[in-house]
Amino acid sequence: MSIHSVTRSQFHLAWDNSIQPILRVQSGDTVKFDCLDASNGQITPDSTAATLTSLALSSLDQVNGPIFVEGALPGDTLQVEILSIETADWGWTACIPGFGLLSDEFPEPVLKIWKLNKDKGFAYFDEEKGIKIPLKPFAGEMGVARKEKGAFSTIPPSHCGGNIDTRHVTAGSTLYLPVEVEGALFSMGDGHAAQGDGEVCGTAIETPIVAELRLSVLKNRPYTKTPHFQTSIHILNETYYCTTGVEPNLQDATRAALRHMIQYLGAEYGLNPVEAYMLCSVAGDLRMLEVVDMPNYLVGMMMPRSIFPNAGTSA
Repeated sequence: MSIHSVTRSQFHLAWDNSIQPILRVQSGDTVKFDCLDASNGQITPDSTAATLTSLALSSLDQVNGPIFVEGALPGDTLQVEILSIETADWGWTACIPGFGLLSDEFPEPVLKIWKLNKDKGFAYFDEEKGIKIPLKPFAGEMGVARKEKGAFSTIPPSHCGGNIDTRHVTAGSTLYLPVEVEGALFSMGDGHAAQGDGEVCGTAIETPIVAELRLSVLKNRPYTKTPHFQTSIHILNETYYCTTGVEPNLQDATRAALRHMIQYLGAEYGLNPVEAYMLCSVAGDLRMLEVVDMPNYLVGMMMPRSIFPNAGTSA
């Protein structure tokens, strides 16, 4: 099958079925994407928190494409096989005013620049404390154009994909997207080196990526109405510490579970609140633990103990 390339400059800033495709490929072809980070190059390894105050928010979360896949018709499914993803050697995590689950409680801009040790597969969150994060790269944005006319923001996800920010859709996984317009008009971007389920502060370890995907049209999946995916999750000898939120509102329960984890990380590992908040975003996993016994929902924030040194000795 043919291999095609998409450069960093070939991007757009909205999901809009009127945008002309930059490539036309056959079903089963491979496309190599070279993508800037979600800041669209506004944040660099030399940036500081002051950079966040001057971000052009309208340029965030750009996606590279769109790609027209021959034979894709409304009602079909676009199969997206993630063959490989490679990060840069640096990344960033930030508290951006107005973004994140606790944005009202963390209103000040904070920026962390990471050095990614790709050879060893981790990045230090805090080298002095020995806290390090395994690198598990993926693309936060993968989607196709909607049937509705007009421009739709790339920041929220939709039934056609987009900013799904799902860390399990990494190399070796397959994503399935509902086709609503001829050619599907697939685009992707928003590289992440690591992220917890939920991306609670609004950013992961954001990084430029180079990704190879195989795009194929499937005709026999009428049940694909939203993004589906197939993945392998390997958790070998992992231990988690979990805090919970118990509230009659799902978002309130989620916020409470996160607050309790921030307090735990401060007490047990000496992290200040904003450090703990960002650590939850790149390493902690939100889980709906119980959702049927009303009036309360039970939501958990689960933190893998393996990211900490001497994990077996702390409470």
